[in-house]
Amino acid sequence: MSDQIDNSVDVSEDELFLKYTFAVDGGQEPERIDKYLVNKIEGASRNKLQEAIERKQVVVNGKAIKSNYKVKPIDFIEVRVDKEPKEMDVVPEDIPLDIVYEDDDLMIVNKVAGMVVHPGFGNYTGTLLNALAFILDKKAIHRGNRPWLVHRIDKNTSGLLVVAKTDKALAHLSKQFKDHTIERTYHALVWGSVAEQQGTIDTVIGRDQYDRKRFVVLPADAGRGKHAITHYKVLEDFLYTSLVECKLETGRTHQIRVHMKHLGHPLFSDDFYGGNRILKGVVFSKYKQFVDNCFSIMPRQGLHAKSLGFEHPSTGKWMQFDAELPADMAKVVEKWRKTSATYRFNA
Repeated sequence: MSDQIDNSVDVSEDELFLKYTFAVDGGQEPERIDKYLVNKIEGASRNKLQEAIERKQVVVNGKAIKSNYKVKPIDFIEVRVDKEPKEMDVVPEDIPLDIVYEDDDLMIVNKVAGMVVHPGFGNYTGTLLNALAFILDKKAIHRGNRPWLVHRIDKNTSGLLVVAKTDKALAHLSKQFKDHTIERTYHALVWGSVAEQQGTIDTVIGRDQYDRKRFVVLPADAGRGKHAITHYKVLEDFLYTSLVECKLETGRTHQIRVHMKHLGHPLFSDDFYGGNRILKGVVFSKYKQFVDNCFSIMPRQGLHAKSLGFEHPSTGKWMQFDAELPADMAKVVEKWRKTSATYRFNA
């Protein structure tokens, strides 16, 4: 077998289970199976994969394995997990939410960082959808009808989301997203001083062939991926980081994170796209301590869905919402602001 990358991932379904199969490529270095699979299955976590291994739901070359098993070239892996529940099967959970606005058609939620929007691989509780189901089940008009997610934001991104409460609202809002008439503005803390103070990033984005959970900018003639457009403007330059406003024209998975990395300015503290290490700055120990302290305050990507604007599905009125930076991101931004104004790092 050749050393080419594994593109043989297959997903199949039966009544109760979702099954993934992987043919490991010939050039694979020995790697713990949970670490290998977490980069192959979208929505999976190492904890959930370890649970699946303990339940003997992970089989290699026809045999159940232990969690310390290391994959080898030519291994054939089968993963069988409980099928993800459909939206109508989501269990209501009493989880506090910051509801910015609500009427009979829709709801605006200011999501906290760390909350998953929708149940996924082995992760069917504690999500935004579980919380919304609980809130709406208490209201007779919505009882038994699950909220419709019009769009999503990443688990570790904070900020505004619109949720449709009726089929009509879902159709109307979805069309606005499709037509790119929804206004979405994010604030991002990125590494480096951005040379061009404003501009547009217009590329094709698709999955990284080496890591199915990560996305990359692809050549225009790649024959795969989706068109993605981000408009950006530098709000503040902190010497070694910058606060940038990003307006989405399209809404691809990880779009801002991928586009800013492509521009040479990964998001600060983004462990998935290389922003969780010092990329700009000095070698002085006090500087390293300062950056590490910022990482500890905000151990997630510096990205916040700050504003959201759209036409109301029933009234036709333009609705505009804004959410201030959450405490962790605001504190880190302020530390960089003060440091750039009085920069005094010594060896």
